[in-house]
Amino acid sequence: MSAGWASFKEMSLDQSAEAFVAKLPIAALVYDHRSWGSSDTALGQPKHEIIPSIQMSDIQDAIAYAQGLPNIDASKVALWGSSYSRGHVLQVTAIDKRVKAVISQAPMVSGWETLLRLIRPDLIPGISAMFTGDRLARAAGQAAATVPVSDANPLVPSSLPSAEAFAFYTEWGLKLEEKWKNEVTVRNLEASRSYDPALFIERIAPVPLLMVVAREDVTTPVDISLAAYQKARDPKQLLLLPGGHFEVYSGPNFAHSSSKQVEFLQENFL
Repeated sequence: MSAGWASFKEMSLDQSAEAFVAKLPIAALVYDHRSWGSSDTALGQPKHEIIPSIQMSDIQDAIAYAQGLPNIDASKVALWGSSYSRGHVLQVTAIDKRVKAVISQAPMVSGWETLLRLIRPDLIPGISAMFTGDRLARAAGQAAATVPVSDANPLVPSSLPSAEAFAFYTEWGLKLEEKWKNEVTVRNLEASRSYDPALFIERIAPVPLLMVVAREDVTTPVDISLAAYQKARDPKQLLLLPGGHFEVYSGPNFAHSSSKQVEFLQENFL
């Protein structure tokens, strides 16, 4: 189990893991992506960098780590991801045959299409120039450029310029105090443009898939997620929830969703 964009395992992953292990005879490996939370940053790399290919490779390493633990059935591996990580688990499941079930919650399934929805067209040239400037600066030995994860002003360049994102990260920033910083590298945005796990979704079968989608999600637009789900082959299940992207992590939505996810694993994994 791994977190989404610019998130720590403490940002609701722990309660999802607890729901699984309390009701099922399974173990849950919950970890922070490299350069986030309690995980290390690779030598010479900046903190708060989110490169999909690296994070997906780390998921595959996490599988190997879990398989080597005592009292673990190495033939029984399921992946769970949310938001950005949700797209990761789709792609990893498609290519890594060790995975026997996958739960994908509030997914980012097309970086290119999502960015076009989140960023006004007239701001795109300036953002592209920012990408170029960051590469030139890094090549000259300067520090990686950064932008806020989210900002109250949608005209300020940030990685997630939506009101629901700003409310979520502001709340967790206060809870985590100094541990979480409202910052990601500019390279993250550039990398997300070529990130398209929806291209792999047809290859997941015959591994069972559960996709959880919030009906009013504007951070990872719902129509993009549903279009990807239609491409997936059986066995697959879709759970539609009311509310926005971040409402899947708490309240009635969390209770209902976690119950359905437990049922899915009971029927398709155990």
